[in-house]
Amino acid sequence: MLYGELTAAERPDALSLGRALTGAVYEGLSLEREIVATQAQGLGDTVLIEGAGSDLDGLAVCHCGAGSEAGEDVCFVKFGAVRPGPDAGDRFERLLNACEQLATEKGLGQLDAGVNLARQDAYQRMADRGFRTWLQGVTMHRPNAPGYSHPDAYVIDDWR
Repeated sequence: MLYGELTAAERPDALSLGRALTGAVYEGLSLEREIVATQAQGLGDTVLIEGAGSDLDGLAVCHCGAGSEAGEDVCFVKFGAVRPGPDAGDRFERLLNACEQLATEKGLGQLDAGVNLARQDAYQRMADRGFRTWLQGVTMHRPNAPGYSHPDAYVIDDWR
């Protein structure tokens, strides 16, 4: 499901569910502004992976094509995350599938996504799908805490 396909009445609930999901990944983390801005500015869309009941299993804010940070013929996952806990790896696979589907539906030939190497399983799953490193960076956290860069986190992020 895509945020852009929701009605105006459904969007506040989706944002609230997204905030609960990202807050479970890292307390206080919210992508509400990015989701709304991406939609309002026509930069792309946000993939929403439905879970059991009314929860979200994952989300990914994606910029698509020329006029966005992605650039021509690229779908760029600005940030994505899945609900932590058992089966998070499987939820991550579903999120990657949905991002690939969005790129295909938009007619974009490339999907770009970044992951911190501390998230070893997430990195390996992306490498197994053919993702390759084209940029390496260093993140520094104060006070030297891992934040959401640890093996149990299934997060896609980019620090361009």
